[in-house]
Amino acid sequence: MSDWKPKRFWTSSAVVKAKDGYSIELDGRQIKTPAKATLILPTRAMAQAVADEWDAQEKEVNPATMPFTRSANAAIDKVRHQKAEVADMLADYGDTDLLCYRATHPVELQARQAEAWDPALDWAAEALKARLVPVSGVLHQPQSTAALETLHREVHALDEFRLAAFHDLVSLTGSLILGFAAARDWRNPDEIWRISQLDENWQIEQWGEDEEAQQVATRKRAAFLHAKRFYNLSV
Repeated sequence: MSDWKPKRFWTSSAVVKAKDGYSIELDGRQIKTPAKATLILPTRAMAQAVADEWDAQEKEVNPATMPFTRSANAAIDKVRHQKAEVADMLADYGDTDLLCYRATHPVELQARQAEAWDPALDWAAEALKARLVPVSGVLHQPQSTAALETLHREVHALDEFRLAAFHDLVSLTGSLILGFAAARDWRNPDEIWRISQLDENWQIEQWGEDEEAQQVATRKRAAFLHAKRFYNLSV
C-alpha cells in the first residue's frame, strides 16, 4: 500500500470575496472540492476557519486535521446535490425521536428521562410549534401529522451548509428535537450532548464503563461539537 501523502505546495492562503460568498486562494489559486467544484463558502467566518486549517498544514496535508474543510466539501459535493433526500431523511427522525421513547422500568430511569427530556419537548412545542408526545416502550407509535409536517418544513428550510451540520447534530443524538435545540441554542452544546446520552450513562452506572465504548462516545461527542461550530459559522 502506498504511503504517499499530498505535500504542501503553497506559501500563503487568503480569504477572497466571491460572487456568492467567499473563496480561499492558495498563492492566488482557488481551492477546489474533491469533486472539482470551487470551494465557495457562505460566510467570511467559515472561510477563515477553512483557510486557517490550510495554513496549519506543514510539509504534508493531513485531512484528519481539517474538519471544517471536510464539512464544507460534504456540503458542496454531497448535500447540495441531494438536499431534498437528506432533509427528508432527517425530518423522519421526528416520528421516532429518541426523546419520545421512554423506559418501562425502573422508575429511577423513567424519572431521569422525564426530567431531562420533557423540557426539550416543551421547548420544541413553543419554539418550533411542534408537540411530540412521549410513549412507554420501544414499539413505534406515530406522532401527529401536523407536528411532523411542521418539523419537515423547518428542516427543508435549511441551506446545504446548515443541513450538512444539522445531519450530524441529529444523527449523532438520535433526536430531531435535540438537533434543533443545538442549532437554535436552547442550551449549551455540551449539555444537549449529555441529554442525548442519558440512556448510555445510565447503563454505565449500572454495569461499569467499557473502554472501547467510551472511546467511541468521545469521538461522537467531538463530532457533535464540531457540527455545532460548523452550523454557527454557516449563518
